[in-house]
Order: sequence, then C-alpha cells, then structure tokens
Amino acid sequence: MPSPLPGMDLFLEQPAFWSSFHSRFVVALADAIEAGLTPEYYVEVEARTYLDEGEGSLLIGIPDAVVVGRPTAATPATRPVAVQVRPQSVQVPLPEAVTERYLEIRELATGEVITTLELLSPKNKRPGPGRLAYEEKRRRVLGSLTHLVELDLLRGGEPMAVLGQVVPTTYRVLVSASGDRPRADLYGVTLQESLPEIPIPLKSGDGPVVVALQAVLDGVYDRGRYQNRIDYSQSPPPPALGQADQAWLDQRLAAQRRS
Repeated sequence: MPSPLPGMDLFLEQPAFWSSFHSRFVVALADAIEAGLTPEYYVEVEARTYLDEGEGSLLIGIPDAVVVGRPTAATPATRPVAVQVRPQSVQVPLPEAVTERYLEIRELATGEVITTLELLSPKNKRPGPGRLAYEEKRRRVLGSLTHLVELDLLRGGEPMAVLGQVVPTTYRVLVSASGDRPRADLYGVTLQESLPEIPIPLKSGDGPVVVALQAVLDGVYDRGRYQNRIDYSQSPPPPALGQADQAWLDQRLAAQRRS
C-alpha cells in the first residue's frame, strides 16, 4: 500500500522512523542507480562515523552548598557548624558514535570516485559535530572533480548553503556536476509534489543515469511496511506546518483518519 501523501511522507521524519528509513533509502537508491550503470561503473555504500554527545545531555551538577548554623546559646557565633555536603545524582554526557551512510559511484578499472550521493540526516542540519563533519566533506567534494548529489528530505534544520536567490521549498535536491561548477541544479519540492526524476552525472562522455526518486521512496515505504506503522491520526513531527500546508494535509488525510 502506498503512502497517502504524493511525495515525501513527512511522518517518516519522526525520530522513531528516520534512522531505518535513511538506511533503507540509501540502499534502494544504490540499487536504482546500479540498474542504469554500464559495466564501467559500480556503486558502493559507504559510512561516515563521528562522536556526538546528542541532545538533552545533562551537565554535571553542583553539590549542595555548606550550610552554616545560626548562633544559639549552645552554639556560639564564633563556632559555626558545617553541615556535610550531600552529592546530587547526575548523569554525565557520554559521546555517541553516529554512523551515516552515503553512496559513491566509482570507476571499476581505477576505483576513482566519480559521484558522491548524500541523504542528509537531522544531525547534518543542526549545529554540532554532525554538521561540521558533513560541511568539511562537502567542501572537499565541491573543490574536486567529483560530482555531488545531495538530497534534503527533512523540513527541520538549516539547509546547506547555496549561492543566489533560492525559492524556499519544503524539500531540496542538489545536483552539482563538477564540470559545471559553480553552477548547479537545485530541485525544489513542496509537500504536495512528487519527488523528481534527477540525472546522476558520470564521467565526461558518458550520459547521466536518470533516477526516479519517487519510485525509490515508494518502494522503501512499501517494503518497510510504514503504512502499518505510522499513525496518521497524530500530528506530524516538528517543525510546525504553515496554515496552507496544514489545511492541505488535513484534507489529504481525512479519509485515512476516518478509517
């Protein structure tokens, strides 16, 4: 059963689903690309790992201050009595090893990386080690002869930097062919639209592999049985939708919520 939404299903952005969806989508995208590649290329699923303290980490607490007793007849003012310091129970922030998967299209004969494909994660779009690690990699790719395809299917967080006047949209797909830089193609997708077909650039002289992102998403949604796992009667995950998008979503899910 397909998603009740025509494009990216924003309910997949919930923390309970995103990690598994991210992994499934990356592998499914690799399979879709592989089907269109000539024997001179292959697709590899790679992983980037970094340490992150995560959100909600507790700081080490400060113990109770020493309490000095007031002067009494039995306790002269010149002899304060110190009450024993009582420790608080706290938690210390433990670094978490975060692994993010991405794709590389390589030339079979040389192993040279021709194209890098990234599906952004929530940590890539928030300040912290995850964004810093990805931004550093992004700079290296954009300064090289490797093509970059960057998929942003998350509404929250800060989008990756591009130059020029950009029309704000719910989701974004960037295709940066190395020979065209600094120019690149940015596909903006609203909540009401299907994900686009995009060209995956290869070596000069070889035509791109065209991938229908919506078909990849639909397959992942079906195989992950998200239709039986997502409760569409609940509010979507943050950030909050604008009034027009919320009205459209309520109308789109009305039949789903009545069943």
